Amino acid sequence: MTDVAVCVDFGSTFTKAVLVDLDRGRITAQADHPTTLPTPGAAGDVLDGYDACLAVLTEQDPRAATAEVLACSSAGGGLRIAVVGNEELVTAEAGRRVALSSGGKVVSVVAMAGGGLSDLGDPDVVLLTGGTDGGNSEVLLAAARELATTWHGPVVVAGNVAAQEDVAAILAGNPHVLADNVVPRIGVLAPESARAAIREMFLAHVIGGKHLSTRADFTAMVRGATPDVVLTGVELLARGAGDVVVVDVGGATTDVHSVVDVDPDSVGREVVATTRVTRTVEGDLGMRWSAVTTVADLPELAEAAARRHDDPGFLPDTDDERDADEAIARAAVGTALRRHAGRAKVVVGPDGRVVERTGKDLREVDLLVGSGGVLRNGRPGVADRVLAGSTGEVGGGWQLPRSPRVVVDTAYVLAAVGLLADAHPDAAYRLAMTLIRPDAG
Repeated sequence: MTDVAVCVDFGSTFTKAVLVDLDRGRITAQADHPTTLPTPGAAGDVLDGYDACLAVLTEQDPRAATAEVLACSSAGGGLRIAVVGNEELVTAEAGRRVALSSGGKVVSVVAMAGGGLSDLGDPDVVLLTGGTDGGNSEVLLAAARELATTWHGPVVVAGNVAAQEDVAAILAGNPHVLADNVVPRIGVLAPESARAAIREMFLAHVIGGKHLSTRADFTAMVRGATPDVVLTGVELLARGAGDVVVVDVGGATTDVHSVVDVDPDSVGREVVATTRVTRTVEGDLGMRWSAVTTVADLPELAEAAARRHDDPGFLPDTDDERDADEAIARAAVGTALRRHAGRAKVVVGPDGRVVERTGKDLREVDLLVGSGGVLRNGRPGVADRVLAGSTGEVGGGWQLPRSPRVVVDTAYVLAAVGLLADAHPDAAYRLAMTLIRPDAG
């Protein structure tokens, strides 16, 4: 019998599930259902929605009933991370970037040099950074002492490795994991170890702590936070597709994931280096909860945005409403990609005229993947209309993709690829290639 696996994404709004043929690297069945979150004083379990999805998958392919299940989750608020570092522009900023690449929503960034530990913003995990390896450890130790008295949840320590033994002793009463320094030296950003440690904390302390399910199989099936898993899928896709950028338009946020080789000759001196793998989250850009701020500069869309904000379950049923949805999405995508890509400008300095860049240079990206309900469920040509103004020679110095191939992830492929990457790498790669070669596999 052919091996198969069920890949599930427990989203904040919908639970999506696909059945993957592991030999062929192909999706053979798919289903979705509104995410069933428990509510105060009422029965409910996040696996109720999964059970409904599994029933549909099994109708389409009976092998789903006994298949291995791999899942990711952003339900119940996803993964919330507070970052604590030394300086706002160095280790705190490095920690913020690492937290985003780990699939977290950054709820606060605290720079200890600014006056001590302030409100953390109700996180699930604290990422503690500070100091280069072998450098000053006093601020890192002071932050650990304050955390030990004010925060009793999980901590990932990713600062000066010379001080980690002392930090671990201070945090003995907190669940904690020691990771490599995210800034081992100025100009270097090393996120991999901290990213793995955050994933470990998410699985060990966050998933169960959210009390989304009373069934043990929920914690057993979850492999990571959805954005972290998706970024893993994007990394695998880039192996066969070249430089890739993915823009995911959601109801509350618009996320941009990119895997782009960094040209060292095009990057100026930075205290926090640009990395090949990057994720940004724009919490003020979205199709429903964040619609009003998305169109703040577009008064003609204010009424439509307010209606969607007040009724997040709204579904367009006329061409005018679909036009409005596409216009809101176009605004969200355009702003999110510009924030991620940054721009280039010529400045005059002591060495003459030089090009100064901010953000991630996406100009030579080979593949642009659109994701989100507005693109998956839209009318023919929706991707071209939503991405209008975000590709090509757009002017203004924006480092946007010039001539990428554009595809839409209509079958939630990237989450499934990320879930399969560790246990079934060959199937994951074949599945990733179906995005650019539909007949692959």
